[in-house]
Amino acid sequence: MSNVVPFRRPAPVTVRPRCDVVSVADDLFVALDGLQDLAERAALMNRPASEVDAMVQGLLEAVGAVERALDCLGEGSEAAPG
Repeated sequence: MSNVVPFRRPAPVTVRPRCDVVSVADDLFVALDGLQDLAERAALMNRPASEVDAMVQGLLEAVGAVERALDCLGEGSEAAPG
């Protein structure tokens, strides 16, 4: 047995093929739909009201953050030269 841990170099960073505005916006819309659905389901859980309220509030804040990201993405595409 050896107590030597082999050193691994990190894999080189590669550009992801889906880094264009349309694919990012599409992924954000998918995330938004998922968060909204999750908030609705969390609101119906049979848990203490304070716990449910805190969870739903956090999810709604996440929805707002994704909406702001979509707004920024939209504003950026309008400002970009065609």
